[in-house]
Amino acid sequence: MPSTRRQFLATSSIAIGATAPGLCASDAPNPTRPLIVSTWPFGKASNDEALRVLTKGGSILDAVEHGIKVTESDTKNRSVGISGSPNAAGVVQQDACIMHGPGHQAGSVAAIEGIIHPISAARRVMEKTPHVMLVGDGARMFAIEEGLNSIDVDSSKLHEAWRKERASKKQAVQKRSKGDHDTIALLVLGPDGNIAGGCSTSGWGGKLPGRVGDSPIIGSGLYIDNEVGAAGATGLGENVMRHCASFMVVDFMRQGLHPQEACLRAIHRISRIDPLATEDLAINFVALDKKGRYGAAGTGTGFKYSVTTKSSSVVLQSPGVTSKDIGPEGGNRK
Repeated sequence: MPSTRRQFLATSSIAIGATAPGLCASDAPNPTRPLIVSTWPFGKASNDEALRVLTKGGSILDAVEHGIKVTESDTKNRSVGISGSPNAAGVVQQDACIMHGPGHQAGSVAAIEGIIHPISAARRVMEKTPHVMLVGDGARMFAIEEGLNSIDVDSSKLHEAWRKERASKKQAVQKRSKGDHDTIALLVLGPDGNIAGGCSTSGWGGKLPGRVGDSPIIGSGLYIDNEVGAAGATGLGENVMRHCASFMVVDFMRQGLHPQEACLRAIHRISRIDPLATEDLAINFVALDKKGRYGAAGTGTGFKYSVTTKSSSVVLQSPGVTSKDIGPEGGNRK
């Protein structure tokens, strides 16, 4: 591991600078708030919409909701939104959550069917109910009662046909492909220094009906501490959930680590205690802190993430972590 924090950041900058020369995980506090960070290149369009909302005077929650709605509306995206890959019964079931730093508020929906924008349903759960999570038919009924856009869904016949087929011949759950980019996680540091974030996904294609991933689970797919920062995850949800991974990233930032260091440290810690090889974990993080610094990291070769401010909107390559990098507590073998 680099012997000093400065050397560490220099190494990290080299690793992620290939996608956008001169741009890397920020080190110094960013004076140009707002700051928006999201997963994957498709997050850039969501970032741009979030910035537009803020520029017009919208709240950070408005920015998160409307930003994520852009990705949910993208019919070409088969891992987020109503056009996402269906489960084993042929039904699209979606998960989403949202958090608001002030007041430490949260809301989520899971295994919801036929709702065009589950991120909006998650926000309504947070703002209009005493609950944090609604699931399945209850979540759908609530969303429709709230007037959210929906499509007719009659999944009972599909599920019954799947159950009969499953009873006659054991079906295997579809394996994830390595190119399955499954989640939009979007974090916003507002002009006033407050933080909000959200996640949305249609989840693992071919999953068992009723499967819920990390995206709607507070502390797993998303976590915000308004005094510290925020983190979001994407990848194989089961591996993120088992480690409360986004909470872990934020906790490392609370201990003073730069957001990118926190993402890397979380991957190292998970890899040391998880029986899976690092490359097979398929976990990736984005993070930002109260100071306006940001970063990301992923297993294997890393992943691309999007960063937007008033002056730029870019896609960056995060550093990757492999099994050979994992050393004792504190960092790399290198």
